[in-house]
Parts: sequence; structure tokens; C-alpha cells
Amino acid sequence: MTLRIPAWYYQQFDADYSLDVPAEGFGGWKKTTIELVAEHTALVVMHAWDCGTREQYPGWFRCVEYIPRSYEICRKVFPRLLSAVRRSPLRLFHVVGGSGYYEQYPGYKRALELAGPSPKPPEKIKSDPCLEKLRKFKTDYSFIGAHNKDDVERGFKKIDFPKEARPQGDEGIAKDGHQLFALCKEAGVNHLVYVGFAINWCLLLSPGGMWDMNRRGFMCSTIREATTAVENRESARKELCKELSLWRVAVAFGFVFEVDEFIDAILQAA
Repeated sequence: MTLRIPAWYYQQFDADYSLDVPAEGFGGWKKTTIELVAEHTALVVMHAWDCGTREQYPGWFRCVEYIPRSYEICRKVFPRLLSAVRRSPLRLFHVVGGSGYYEQYPGYKRALELAGPSPKPPEKIKSDPCLEKLRKFKTDYSFIGAHNKDDVERGFKKIDFPKEARPQGDEGIAKDGHQLFALCKEAGVNHLVYVGFAINWCLLLSPGGMWDMNRRGFMCSTIREATTAVENRESARKELCKELSLWRVAVAFGFVFEVDEFIDAILQAA
């Protein structure tokens, strides 16, 4: 079944060298209606985590300031989005991180059976005391902060799916691109629409994220209202890192959808 759905893309041409800033000649954000084959498309919920509360893990919330925004998106956006996907011909997959909270689900056991053992990680270069000292400096003074480390480690041991994004039935669950590829291959999926947290960090670069799956031949898109970004001091007020990441997706990986239009389009195929 073919769906017609409004989508944003970014026109990264033509630079106008008569301007003081040639890039200001680019066409910029544009919207069109594209076609998707419903049976070849999947929504991917990536790294949607219940990270506990700020009272439980104050250090984690001090260095990962997007957690409250992720909770709000889970409450306000995920219920109607995931409900619509489950009523449509689209597949729904989950990409997880860490361990201890997903292994018992039938969708993960199915991914393991389909994919088999994951490839060995690439060989790492030998470290030395100088490099280890630099790494410790980065952890202590750049991210995450020495005084936050214990809370982050305690929190990661307790992460779980938020109730709004808990897998249902045998929805596929993958911990890396190898397993996600196996799930997609079985289902005939070639276009992945990512939601979750965070778009400029995990969704782009973690195992099973856009870079990983793009090199395996998939188109990777996202939904504006269903994700947030890691922001810095200078960007947080206007969520500029999220805006730049949506641009990156629209240029390098796929399209950017608006949640209401996405839901309306897929429900027409329900």
C-alpha cells in the first residue's frame, strides 16, 4: 500500500557568491508530498528510557539535561503515535542500549534468533598512560563530571522502557545494527523513521542508529515532535542542536515529518 505523506527536505544548493555569505543562497527548508510503501516502512523507537527521577539520580540529570524533555515527549507524543503505527501496516521496532531490561521480551529473542551472533567489535588501538589521563580529564571536566559519575552509573543499571514506549507482543527489539538489519530483512523494510533520544547523539551514531543503517542501504527519516537533542549552554534556550540535527537528517539521511501529518497518513492505510 502506497502512502502519500507531507515531508520536509532541505535544499542545500545553490551557494550564491554574490552574497556576503554564499550559503544564504541555498533554498533551505522545503515541503513536498512523498510516497511511502507502508509495508516497507518501520517506525524505530530508539533509546526511549525511564531514567528514574532527579531526586534519585541528581548527577545524571545535571549532565543529561534533555531527560525531562524526553519524558514530556513520551507522555504527550508517543501514546498517539505508537497507537497509530500499531493500527497501520507499518512495522514498529525498538532499539535498546545497555542491558538488563529488554532481554526477556519475545521481540528481542526473535531478533537474536534471526540475526545470530553479532560481529566482533573492531580492533582497538593500544592505549597508554598519557591517553588514559586525557580520557579521565575529559570525563572529569568535560562530560560527565567526576561528581556526577556515580549517579550516572547507578541510573544506567536501573533503566527501563517508559510505560508509553514499552514493546507489545513480539515487536522486534534490537541492540545493534546487525539485529535491526535482520528484523528489517525478515519484514521487507527499507525505510526507517526514527524517534527517541537523542537525535544528535544516539539516533545518529549509536549502534542501530542512522549512520549504521544508512551504510546498510536504508533511508532514515525522523519526526520532529518525537525527538529531542543533547543541547549545550549556548544552544539550549532555542534547542539549536535539535534544529541542526533535523537539517542533517534532511540532507544526509532522509526526510523530516510532522507528527500529526504522519499519523493522519498512516491511519489512512489502517
